[in-house]
Amino acid sequence: MERYLTIITAVGAGVVGGVMFAFSTFIMTGLGRLDPAQGISAMQAINREAPNFWFMTALFGTALTSIALAIVSVVRHDGSAVYAVIACALYLVGIVLTIVYHVPHNNALDAIDPTAAGSADYWRDYVSGWTGWNHVRTVSAIAASAVLTWSATRGR
Repeated sequence: MERYLTIITAVGAGVVGGVMFAFSTFIMTGLGRLDPAQGISAMQAINREAPNFWFMTALFGTALTSIALAIVSVVRHDGSAVYAVIACALYLVGIVLTIVYHVPHNNALDAIDPTAAGSADYWRDYVSGWTGWNHVRTVSAIAASAVLTWSATRGR
C-alpha cells in the first residue's frame, strides 16, 4: 500500500511540477512580452480557469497524499522513510507558496483594470515576483517527484 501511495504522490508531484515548469520557462516570459494590458488580461483569464477540478485535484490531492505518505513513513520509520518525508515536505513548500503568495497576488491582479494608470508598472512587478517564486514551486515539486520515484524504486 505504501509503495502505491509513494507512486501516486510522485506522479502527482511530477504533473504539478510540469505545470509550474511551463509557467517558469515560457508562459510568463510570453505574457511578459505582451503589451501590459494584454498580459494582464491574459493572466486574469488564466487565473480564472486554473481553479478547475483537474488542476485542483492534482495540486491539492497530491498535497493530501504527501501528508498521508509522510505520516505513514514516520510511523514505519525505517531507513528509506526519511526520503519520503523529505520529498513530501518539498512538495508542501510549493503548496504553502501557492496559498500565501500566488493566490493573493493572483487575486490582486484580478482586481486590476488592465488599462488603468499604473497597471503597466504593477504588471512588471507582478511578472517578476510571481515568476521568481514560481521557480521555487517548480523545483520543489520536481525534486519531490524525483526523490519519491527514487524511493519507490528502492523496493520497500
